[in-house]
Amino acid sequence: MNILKEVLRNEVYPAVGCTEPVACAYAAAVAAERLDGAVEHLDLKVDTGTFKNGAAVVVPSSGGAKGNLIAAAMGAMLARSAARLGLLQDITPEQLAQAQSLIDSGAYSYNSLAEVSDLRVETTVRGGGHSASCVLSGGHTNIESIAVDGVEVQHGDAKDASSAPKIYREVLRAMSLSQLIEAAIEIDEEDRRFLSEGIEMNLAMAERGLSMKGAAGQLRRMRDIGVLAEDLFYRVKLQVAAAVDARMAGVPFPVMTSGGSGNQGVFAIVVPHLVGQERGIDETRVLQSIAVAHVLNAYVKCFLGELSVVCGCAVATAVSAATAIVYQHEGICPDKITSAVNNVVGDLSGLICDGAKPGCSMKTVSGVDAAMRAAFMAIDGFGIAADDGLLGHSAEQSIRNLRRITLEGMFPVDPTLVSILQEKAARSGSA
Repeated sequence: MNILKEVLRNEVYPAVGCTEPVACAYAAAVAAERLDGAVEHLDLKVDTGTFKNGAAVVVPSSGGAKGNLIAAAMGAMLARSAARLGLLQDITPEQLAQAQSLIDSGAYSYNSLAEVSDLRVETTVRGGGHSASCVLSGGHTNIESIAVDGVEVQHGDAKDASSAPKIYREVLRAMSLSQLIEAAIEIDEEDRRFLSEGIEMNLAMAERGLSMKGAAGQLRRMRDIGVLAEDLFYRVKLQVAAAVDARMAGVPFPVMTSGGSGNQGVFAIVVPHLVGQERGIDETRVLQSIAVAHVLNAYVKCFLGELSVVCGCAVATAVSAATAIVYQHEGICPDKITSAVNNVVGDLSGLICDGAKPGCSMKTVSGVDAAMRAAFMAIDGFGIAADDGLLGHSAEQSIRNLRRITLEGMFPVDPTLVSILQEKAARSGSA
């Protein structure tokens, strides 16, 4: 099994908009394609992670509307799923008006699957006396089943059999970080083109965000008044924050994801690219380091879950980017890689994810700063000791310990957060 190609095929792809609302749109579009007639009613159920990630983020092509519900309604009216997570680029003003009308008329139900910890989207559309359903599970485009009038007509993704049981994740879980890096750096010409495409795509989104009033604008303001120095850390954080600002504002252009997340894709690609570029690292080595970041991000998410209680950017991708930077400068050096991972985990463990929203750029800035500090400290020989807190005697053990803290110790966080978000929505009168 070529683990790099498996990760790139299943977890690294272009997406327009926050991937959780867009997954809801995709599921609804898949269902609506099978409905014999116009959509008159929409039922949407999502896991707690998807619920929180759709609560406050702007949906692309929606005219500034927020949330999973409007995204699902838009997908239902579009009723074309071929573009997968890029489908919202195809919405017409008429379809948007139809989606908003469906919601305004109350022809929907929307609920959180409180006991579900992994990604799950259950969508049913009804109309003309018929119904069609689509269930996604374990991945943003991973179809578990499709049913028409209550009868299952498809099990798994007929277009991509490899996306069903993700066997490569079991292989990932069993590998050491050194083995993962050795596998990741074996890039061929096809991989080079794909990785380069991701760089171009995500830097283009950063350029769109530089003119917005978000975290990137505030970083620039702090530089202008002398609070921040214009150094490597500042320049990398500025670009990442700008791209995340643009995504969370619903700018209708794609970014290349990592681990199925657009913000994580920005982080995993832009940070190694800019650090390598400014430090004079060979282009091939930089591309290899981005491949390392993608594979390591997938590895960490095997333990933390598709949508974790802790912030994926500030933990999973910070670990991945820090490792990528160490690889750029030191090659496969287990001691320094372990130090970089432990420096991140010791710094950021416990930083919760409270949903996708404009404030994500703030957490991403924290993650970028921590990843770069962790990497350059490790390169210089500094690492937090294994007897410090939850850290283990290896990077792999530290990640497993973080999994225990996240899945065992912090499981109530998401249901509590969903309750808070529902209370806020009730007070504001929004869906």
